[in-house]
Amino acid sequence: MRCRGGTVLGSALTLLAVPVLAACSGGGGSDDDDVREAAEAFLADWAGGDAAAAAEGTDDPAAATALLDQTAADLPEATLAADLGDVEVGDDGAATATWTATWDLAAAPDWSYEATLRLREADDAWQVVAEPALVHPELGEGQHLEVARSLPDRAPITDATGAPIFVPTEVVRVGVDPGGVTDLPALSAALSAATGIAAEEIVADVQATAAGQFVSVIDLRRPDFERIRAQVFDLPGAVFPVVTRLLAPTPRYAIGLLGRVGPATAEILDETAVDGRPVYAAEDQLGTSGLQRAFQEQLTGTAGFTVTVVSTDESTGDEGRQIDAVQPVPGQPVQTTLVPAIQNAAEAAVAGQALPAHVVVVRPGTGEILAVASNEAANPTNALSGRFPPGSSMKTITATALLGAGAVTPQTPVPCPGTTVVEGREFENQDQFDLGTVPFTEAFAESCNTTFIQQALALPDDALAAAAASYGVGSDWQLPVDVFGGSVPADSTGTTKAADAIGQGQVLMSPAQLALVAAGVAGGTPVVPVEVVGAEPAGAAPAGPDAAVLDALRPMMRQVVLTGTATALAGRGEVYGKTGTAEFGTAVPPESHGWFMGYQLAGPQGDIAFAVLVEAGQSSRVAVGVTDAFLGGLG
Repeated sequence: MRCRGGTVLGSALTLLAVPVLAACSGGGGSDDDDVREAAEAFLADWAGGDAAAAAEGTDDPAAATALLDQTAADLPEATLAADLGDVEVGDDGAATATWTATWDLAAAPDWSYEATLRLREADDAWQVVAEPALVHPELGEGQHLEVARSLPDRAPITDATGAPIFVPTEVVRVGVDPGGVTDLPALSAALSAATGIAAEEIVADVQATAAGQFVSVIDLRRPDFERIRAQVFDLPGAVFPVVTRLLAPTPRYAIGLLGRVGPATAEILDETAVDGRPVYAAEDQLGTSGLQRAFQEQLTGTAGFTVTVVSTDESTGDEGRQIDAVQPVPGQPVQTTLVPAIQNAAEAAVAGQALPAHVVVVRPGTGEILAVASNEAANPTNALSGRFPPGSSMKTITATALLGAGAVTPQTPVPCPGTTVVEGREFENQDQFDLGTVPFTEAFAESCNTTFIQQALALPDDALAAAAASYGVGSDWQLPVDVFGGSVPADSTGTTKAADAIGQGQVLMSPAQLALVAAGVAGGTPVVPVEVVGAEPAGAAPAGPDAAVLDALRPMMRQVVLTGTATALAGRGEVYGKTGTAEFGTAVPPESHGWFMGYQLAGPQGDIAFAVLVEAGQSSRVAVGVTDAFLGGLG
């Protein structure tokens, strides 16, 4: 019934999720108020997702229900916001109410337009006229809306020169159409033999998928597919749609930093194609990790859309009449600091190692990350955010603390016995080598554990942490892709303090952070990591050790290469560094990671600092070998 009097709402009302009801009370109302109340109730119910309640406020609930349900199907997952405007009441029992529709479309910009509701007075109440124009003024009888998204090309992630890293690349999607399979066990076995994907996985995926739907087995670049083509192409039920994807030069290219980009979905479009194979289409390309994910919105830009009015009866062949469109907005590129020649050399170096291996390269003076490489055996996130004991690579930091405290100079004679005991626990050098008393530089170059333990125990308990912090170790770097800043406790004592001094105990480091330490030594100024050109600083610049400490430390690191534990690198130019063998786990004897951290001055790619980790390499020798391959690949 019509409410005479009551609360009069404003001239414009945003209706989102719940109906807005005007209260009825005594007093002198007007037809304008009643029309507004009816229009508001209808729009509130519709915007709130209650099509049945909205339809009850019309002159033909059945027709209105069908119309609103059709609109919901036309605009899937869209939500409506309705702003009611002016109301006009005629003398003939008819009225109009203008309103603004704003549809929050799924994965597309909002769509707004002006519309008008017609209302009629019946049985002492106003009702909205159930006609297509209440949805959109261009919509007529027997018609409905059709929305099509249009996507801009994904903007590139570029290298330090501005050249795109991910480029359009042809990919063959090896898969199965369940409807075409005649012998599933045989098909799965053959696909497994060719691709390495477990046959039982293929069987389970096919059995769980309806005929006509694509079951993905593996996506291969065209050259990789051609190598198995003869084994799989004629298998009944196997399908090989070809799509174009944005791909890096190699499947593992800087994956720890860049991440991956792939399709959101893929589905069969029709059953006719080249060679009689089904045609599939991939939709949006989505960043799934790394910079691709961190900058997803910037790279993808904004989708556009077109809205057409088409006949509800598909048999008419009506292709529709466009009534609105929004053009897509291209994304903006993201420029990394990666240098292709350095990245390629790092990729080749880790690829030659069967064990999980990582190389991270940093520019001294700037902190720019020049390369991040992890081989197929490795978890690529470990290059930047992995947490590993650094072993004797930590002696660079321990030496910094000792030199800074004035406890030693490079020439100070220090004992290097084969073993030393701390609080009843015996620590030893590798194979218990005993150098006797030697200059501190020699103890460093030969990586004498006992020397560093004995000397470090005399330092204040927080000395190692303070020296580490001077290089930025322990920083919570704020970066698009996380870099673990390392951890050196400030309160260790006794055996733990002894173990910390040689990179065991509670000390943890990532390859990226160890490369940053090397960069700080090389450049004289500790650096903040940089992944993206023009980005906000990842943190405050570390204070850095005194220049005199670094001047003393650098010749010691050079001696490691000339006469110490990394002589295999002596022919690679002006290389400085420190090896590390880091025990981990509970095996007897314990397993060990292999490390090398250091820098090269005036090399083929200028001054570079780097860290190399071979997980479970058992010795620093394997890391030195990867370093040798990397430096050799620079030209």
